[in-house]
Amino acid sequence: MAEHSAETDRVWQEFHSVVNMSSEELREWLLTDAAGEEGLSSDPGHPVSDRGEEVVAILGKRKTDVTESDVELMNEVAEFVRNELADPKREDQEWRRRLMAVGHDPLAPSSPSQDEEL
Repeated sequence: MAEHSAETDRVWQEFHSVVNMSSEELREWLLTDAAGEEGLSSDPGHPVSDRGEEVVAILGKRKTDVTESDVELMNEVAEFVRNELADPKREDQEWRRRLMAVGHDPLAPSSPSQDEEL
């Protein structure tokens, strides 16, 4: 487990502010054909991408149970989502798939609009 710190708290909060899908929603979406290559892996025994599955696992954890690698991934996901939302392409399905693969649905009402700050 990661040592509980102000940095862990900050990353946890940031991750949960950009990930607007529940673990169940994300897992279900990753298993659909709509997820494309972002969701499905080439291993038929493990159809969901490792990164997507890791995000699903983190969403099911309590803050006190996250590991150092979880904190690193949460930080990467938050940065990725912020970068993608900085140049929104709402009509681009690939853009939406990339975001949804890490738990952010840019078309959901909880997604910030272009004028809002993350």
